[in-house]
Amino acid sequence: MLASILRTLDNDRLDPDRASETGAGSLPSAFLVTDLAVACFNAVGLSVSSLLELLFGLKPNVKTDRMLASAWYHSTIRPTNWKLDSPWDPLSGNYRTADGWIRLHTNLASHRTAAMSVLGTKPNRQDVANEVSSWHSEELESAIIDSGGCAAKMRTINEWSSHTQGSWLADQPLILRDRSGQRNNLSQWQPSTSRPLQGLRVLDLTRVLAGPVCTRMLAGFGADVLRIDPPGWDEAGLLPEVNLGKRRSTLDLCSPDDLLRFEELLSGADLLVSGLRPGALPSLGLDSERIATLNPGLIWISLSAYGPTGPWSERRGFDSLVQMSTGIADYQMRITNSPDPVPLPVQALDHATGYLMAAESICALTDLLETGLARRSRLSLAKTAELLLRYRMAQSKGDLNPQDADVSPQIEKTSWGDARRLPPPVQIEGVNLSWNIPSGKSGEHSASWS
Repeated sequence: MLASILRTLDNDRLDPDRASETGAGSLPSAFLVTDLAVACFNAVGLSVSSLLELLFGLKPNVKTDRMLASAWYHSTIRPTNWKLDSPWDPLSGNYRTADGWIRLHTNLASHRTAAMSVLGTKPNRQDVANEVSSWHSEELESAIIDSGGCAAKMRTINEWSSHTQGSWLADQPLILRDRSGQRNNLSQWQPSTSRPLQGLRVLDLTRVLAGPVCTRMLAGFGADVLRIDPPGWDEAGLLPEVNLGKRRSTLDLCSPDDLLRFEELLSGADLLVSGLRPGALPSLGLDSERIATLNPGLIWISLSAYGPTGPWSERRGFDSLVQMSTGIADYQMRITNSPDPVPLPVQALDHATGYLMAAESICALTDLLETGLARRSRLSLAKTAELLLRYRMAQSKGDLNPQDADVSPQIEKTSWGDARRLPPPVQIEGVNLSWNIPSGKSGEHSASWS
């Protein structure tokens, strides 16, 4: 699996012989989820190793712990005397339809409103289930999507491969990229052997979960990550997990003044990480041409649910929905003889894509140093799902419990209270992977690079 990932990163310096893994066991699944986690962490480590080779002539080895890799795909934070809020709205989940299954995603108020406007019932799970049971899956999926909501019919692997979006994705690489403008220097970047991304300016325009995972990892190597959220934004139960190491500000990009401020930040950034739907930035006047004008040599890593182009490119989606669409939930249901759809034991598509984005970001930085040209790279949860679909088994098995991983004794003073973290699963010789800013709420920092 690692060799396949490294080929897509387009970096001749990546040497799989420098990577290893420790420990044994796997998360319980019909798919090689732990192997995917280990491979993605090793890919991040090797991307850092290749950057250090170019900068300093070093060739550090990389190793990833299987238990910790599995645990990080679940949660890294362990609160002290307080609890994380549930990230799930009570109406989110799987529902039986007249001809199969559908998953509703109602965590955001706007998505909940859209779903309820279609169903026209009281917002309680039993009433929703009763109404959903009268619909055909694809009709309800389309109706909710057309209303601005999020839903996914459960499809088989074969149904997805023959679907227009699935067949389009099959012809695309794991990472779709091109090179853009030329850049002669990088803002405040002062790399060292122990903190290779020290001072690199990363503008974080992402939402749960893959994008924030990417920028959290970049912050761990010393990057100056500035996360921008809308005023009042909250990702219930997940901000304590993913905001580690970042400065956090709020801007209303629909406001002319705030949009102008964002453009100023964009002009001073080295790397933009975006997790918005492909049409979201152009709708604000920030299409590729405008961004290139503001910052011709910007490295830009973006994420979508179902792919950057194709008939579903503008479709809203999340990990749990993509698992339903691509056949993962159906396959595990059949393998385990379950009466209900069976998800992966962790949100592996989100996490794997996030770490792939981090590896691609670092490889793009290496490429920029060598060629002077900036990469524009696009990843998607659905393409990561396609990668995982290649590594399935005839039965579900596994023996790792992510909660068994040991936590660090260091106390983190988060905005919600004291907490401890799991140590990083990947180790790179001579590199200090650590975070200087505790996790906190949106809007606690100014929207500036200084």
